[in-house]
Amino acid sequence: MDSLLTDISAGYDFSSDDNQAMVGQMARDFAEKEIRPHVMEWDEAQIFPVDLFKKLGEQGMMGVLVPEEYGGSGFGYAEYVTVIVEIAKVCGSIGLSVAAHNSLCTGHILAFGNEEQKHKWLPKLATAEWIGAWGLTEANTGSDALGMETTAVLDGDHYVVNGSKNWITHGKSSNVAVVMVRTGAKGDSHGISALVIEKGTAGFTHGKKENKLGMRASETTELVFDNCRVPKENLLGQEGHGFAQAMTVLDGGRISIAALSLGIAKGAFEAAVTYAKQRRQFGQAIANFQGISFKLADMATEIEAAELLVMQAADLKNRHQPVTRQSAMAKYFASEVAVRTATEAIQIFGGYGYTKDFPVEKYYRDAKLCTIGEGTSEIQKIVISREILK
Repeated sequence: MDSLLTDISAGYDFSSDDNQAMVGQMARDFAEKEIRPHVMEWDEAQIFPVDLFKKLGEQGMMGVLVPEEYGGSGFGYAEYVTVIVEIAKVCGSIGLSVAAHNSLCTGHILAFGNEEQKHKWLPKLATAEWIGAWGLTEANTGSDALGMETTAVLDGDHYVVNGSKNWITHGKSSNVAVVMVRTGAKGDSHGISALVIEKGTAGFTHGKKENKLGMRASETTELVFDNCRVPKENLLGQEGHGFAQAMTVLDGGRISIAALSLGIAKGAFEAAVTYAKQRRQFGQAIANFQGISFKLADMATEIEAAELLVMQAADLKNRHQPVTRQSAMAKYFASEVAVRTATEAIQIFGGYGYTKDFPVEKYYRDAKLCTIGEGTSEIQKIVISREILK
């Protein structure tokens, strides 16, 4: 299916800022028309708006990085980051789900699938005919991925999968999931493999849906496997390579969360600037008071610094350069900036900022996840320090 992003990408030049600007405008217009009117409705009721993601797929935003030969838009990371930022400025929940679909499930198959696998699954994912999920984390193995207990035992032409995964973005509504499973010894980085498991496979169900503080329109559930038989041709790459694959996928995923954080920070900042200009106290706009203007100055400076880190990581990823340190730095810094910016935005709004009649309380709730998902801030510091000390 042709999309607006595909039309823009025809004859695409990776050095062109014009394409990035056009993609940004398209994402911005879509978010204002299709997302903003429903933000609080979806948040309050914890609705995962599947139909919206179908529309995003029609616009090419669910397969931004997927080459056109597989039904995608064929863009690079600068355009991808721009899409996430513009959507997250309006709603972090939708930005999170777009990011997870693009960079995790779809990105894993794109990076490590063979041609048959790519042609089988990518066209459906890139157009959002199918929604994708990605499963690494388990109840007792958050940052300690090597301790995973979900197993896959080869039995003839099938792997028999048993176990569960936690904190899976759109785990209930997804049509397909890339799942990391233990095929070797526990604790062995070469004992983990990646399987593509389609919805409807016997023994594959979803479990509890989480009731979350923020990102409430982005569905989060368990994945449950009970003697689930998965064809062995659904193995991505070689057996035992799943952990290394996951670490590579997370390098890109951290850029996604950094972009998500940047969008949330920008949304909160823009709301704060607008309010500070309009709100009057003591006969003048509160933006004129140094206590407020200095807050805005700090927020603006940190957001621009975060944006530079995010775009540096995106540029390295585009050029297929090592990106582990830069993606961890971008994710760590941008996520913490998002939290600080949202906190200060509420302070600028005062009592109104603490109510659901104004947007900043949602930015405040959504921002915190960015310091936790796809590696906590503490894990990012470990990654960064290891890279520095190599």
